[in-house]
Amino acid sequence: MTSKVVLVGALDTKGEEYLFVKKILEDNNIETLTVNTGVLDEPLYTPEISADEVAKAGGSDLQTLILENDRGNAVAVMTKGAEVIMEQLCKKYQISGAFGMGGTAGTTVAASSMRALTIGIPKILVSTVASGNTRPYVGVKDITMMYSVIDIAGINPLSSKILSNAAHALSGMAMASNSATEQTSVKPMIGMTMFGVTTPCCTQIRETLEEKGYDVLVFHATGAGGMAMEELIRAGFIGGVVDVTTTELADELVGGVFNAGPDRLLAAGESEIPQVVSVGALDMVNFGPPETVPESFSNRQFYQHNPTTTLMRTTVAENRELGKQLGEKLSRSSSPVVVIFPKGGVSLLDTTGNEFDGPEQREALLFGIQETLRDNIPLIELEEDINHPSVAIKLSHTLMEMMETAKVKED
Repeated sequence: MTSKVVLVGALDTKGEEYLFVKKILEDNNIETLTVNTGVLDEPLYTPEISADEVAKAGGSDLQTLILENDRGNAVAVMTKGAEVIMEQLCKKYQISGAFGMGGTAGTTVAASSMRALTIGIPKILVSTVASGNTRPYVGVKDITMMYSVIDIAGINPLSSKILSNAAHALSGMAMASNSATEQTSVKPMIGMTMFGVTTPCCTQIRETLEEKGYDVLVFHATGAGGMAMEELIRAGFIGGVVDVTTTELADELVGGVFNAGPDRLLAAGESEIPQVVSVGALDMVNFGPPETVPESFSNRQFYQHNPTTTLMRTTVAENRELGKQLGEKLSRSSSPVVVIFPKGGVSLLDTTGNEFDGPEQREALLFGIQETLRDNIPLIELEEDINHPSVAIKLSHTLMEMMETAKVKED
């Protein structure tokens, strides 16, 4: 299968700049394929994929977009079309990299196409908005965004240096990607969620699993972390999950900043891989500095984790609802599931004498799980807190037993 680096962008307004990057890539013996997403004028050079093909993949056609003269709709159509086109190209070629550039519109379109690529394929996006909030563009994919410093408008001493750096960086990554020998783990990779307040538990689990030959991917449960784990599960990278830290559910329910979305906790069950789940850090909702906490929460209990992170204790009612949501989501699973509940505390803060110690909240959380969890899903209650060594042992050994059982069934 032929290897290609895909250039995605508007050749009507950025044709000179794309031609500049294309030449550098090809001078480095990198084969390129260009997807034109421009709708304003004729492209500066002929692409392999025309703007009309992209528009049709997005549910319209180029002539209609030109006649409508609606920039917002045109960007939406080309964004969708670029994603569909990239998915099609992945079936036809070995994609060894992707490149894009632009302002807000160009960045949106190119980023959408890059998110269609699997993690590990090099992706570079030179953007005027790369110095700000990049999460809407990056999502949970490994997109490298480079700030363009000036607007991308012509080749000049500064823009040529920045674009040259980006092109050579992509060349190096693409060549390394093409020459790398694929490493296959003897045992499936394990996904695990961790927070600072569950680190002792997770560290012991990771060390135990690695001693047994498993590779452990640790995801920081900051919203993006949980989403990334779910994405990798669906992509087939992960063969088992020890979901220690389900705190992102609390941020989604209450309105914190580490929201992983409504699909959190569903991927493992849909992908039919074993999962052991606990309730780590469900005692807290995460906010930024104190001044960013909504006024409506002024009467709540807080803990200043660091200058940029404010933690708010979840209430009894919130814990019962969190338990119900966790039980309901896991009950949809078509794969082996075990829930392990540490009755002594769900984080370093939720233990006897510490700031978030909450026996009533933990009782409500457990009751909520019992209300909705399917009868044939084991719910193991332990007296210790989540960071007690015995809890880590139970979590890791339970998952290993499930993994071995699943392997026997496959054989």
